[in-house]
Amino acid sequence: MGQTSFIHTGQGVLFAEGVSLEAIANQFGTPTYIYSKNTLIQTFESFKKGLIKTDHLICFAVKANSNIAILNLFAGLGAGFDIVSGGELERVIYAGGNPQKIVFSGVGKTESEIEAALKANILCFNVESRSELLRIQEVAEKMNIKAPISIRVNPDVDAKTHPYISTGLKDNKFGVDFNQALSIYLAAKGMSHIDIKGIDCHIGSQITELKPFVDALDRVLSLVDQLKKNNIQLSHIDIGGGIGICYQDESPPDFEIYIKEILNKIKGLNVKIIFEPGRALVGNAGVLLSKVEYLKQNDIKHFAIIDAAMNDLMRPTLYDAYHEIKVVREHDTKSQSFDVVGPVCESGDFIAKNRSLKLKENDLICIMSAGAYGMSMSSNYNSRGRAAEVMVDQDQLYEIRTREKSSDLFKLEKKLPL
Repeated sequence: MGQTSFIHTGQGVLFAEGVSLEAIANQFGTPTYIYSKNTLIQTFESFKKGLIKTDHLICFAVKANSNIAILNLFAGLGAGFDIVSGGELERVIYAGGNPQKIVFSGVGKTESEIEAALKANILCFNVESRSELLRIQEVAEKMNIKAPISIRVNPDVDAKTHPYISTGLKDNKFGVDFNQALSIYLAAKGMSHIDIKGIDCHIGSQITELKPFVDALDRVLSLVDQLKKNNIQLSHIDIGGGIGICYQDESPPDFEIYIKEILNKIKGLNVKIIFEPGRALVGNAGVLLSKVEYLKQNDIKHFAIIDAAMNDLMRPTLYDAYHEIKVVREHDTKSQSFDVVGPVCESGDFIAKNRSLKLKENDLICIMSAGAYGMSMSSNYNSRGRAAEVMVDQDQLYEIRTREKSSDLFKLEKKLPL
């Protein structure tokens, strides 16, 4: 749960597990995402530890990091998956994930996505509106199949996180209003091709306090009681994800304490408990390796212009998010305050502002805690190929995504006929 621990110093140079970052740059170039296989395994196992005696399913939120190798690793550890699109459904199945361990979230499921998920025999749809419920019923009726659903309830609890990643308040687009949930469940109960399985709730991302989770679960459990009174029995409670990681000086709740608190609340309910962690499992298992191209200064600022940009790591631009930066090889240059910026033609293209760093041109830098919402949010803006991705396993190195070439970027485009 702490900051990126697989990065360490040996003889004045940073290593990822047993491989120097200089060796990785020499072999794969920059920018390159680097993940630690052992950190991924240890983090998943530590999350699972408190659940051994409980009927549970840990569904990794694919949106956090959708690399096939990472999904395949988690599938091998017994994980399920939380998906939000038809593309993620195909990706999980291709990676060896079990469709019967997939929950399908998201507010805009299309007919074809619903149909594909029903054909794949997923565990459950997390329904986010009355309209979506009607659409699932129509598609399931056409296919003559019963669709397993839970309703994603919006508990109107403040997750105390960045407004762009808060999902549990009334003014967020997600879930159904708490006060409308019972009537939607009763409507679902009367539908011929709907099979009510559970209840779902997800209040946001990068949450570093326990209280919002507990408050949200209290509201969910009060609704479970109302459902029982209406003869609606649930087989699972999905409490979502959202548990944060340490980027700078945050103190997110320890997995063990978080899980114990949740299990105490559902004692005696005889239901499966589903979790949807994303960032918590991968955030501190990955870093982004980049190179300083130029140092530049004006009357008021020093800039370090690097070869990674907002198209590689969107979080600082999008949320003003903090990522620690480390220089790969130590040297005695004087510390200065730098804005660390990319080459993309946008003023918002920055990785960090006002950081005290010892930098020279051509230095390699390591951008920490980049395993979640890094590569998965990257783009080809400015016709930039997306970064390479590699996995370290002690002293072994595996390329898990090849760097995109320009030819990859325009192979789907066509010139107009002359």
